[in-house]
Amino acid sequence: MDPAAFRPSPPAQVTATPADGRWTLRFVRELRHPPERVWAALTDPAQLGEWAPFLADRDLGTPGDVVLTLVDGDAADAQPATVRRAEAPRLLEHTWGGDLLRWELTPTDDGTRLTLWHTVADRGTLPMVAAGWHLCVDVADRLLAGDPVGPVRGRAALDHGWAQLRDAYARKLGDG
Repeated sequence: MDPAAFRPSPPAQVTATPADGRWTLRFVRELRHPPERVWAALTDPAQLGEWAPFLADRDLGTPGDVVLTLVDGDAADAQPATVRRAEAPRLLEHTWGGDLLRWELTPTDDGTRLTLWHTVADRGTLPMVAAGWHLCVDVADRLLAGDPVGPVRGRAALDHGWAQLRDAYARKLGDG
């Protein structure tokens, strides 16, 4: 497939909740792949490199320190992170910069329900965070289906519907 032709799926289920002066985005997507395959996409550095907004310097499948490098075109920003919990193939929790991410994988009849809780300091960033993860999860879904489109990161996301997704998520979250 021509990566330029890639377009996102409809917006996912999202909610925003306050907690301890921060905000948590809850982002839910149904994937047509078993939890074990989704787990590998969440933890294996080679697979992360094909869909995530960051590169990992090691497998995320075990607790401990890791470096997650945000990639935007030729720019890269390495950030220390910590895998707090890794319970294959159902729960991954790690920090990324000042954020906390918790990925839960629940088996379904058709594959996996992926639930991401992403906790941030500023509520106003939640629509942007949701739009970014939306595109990343779409790319991961295609990768797992054997139809990879390559990573859609940073400014490149603008060419793939990021702004429209941001606006849609702002409306869903009551921000627009």
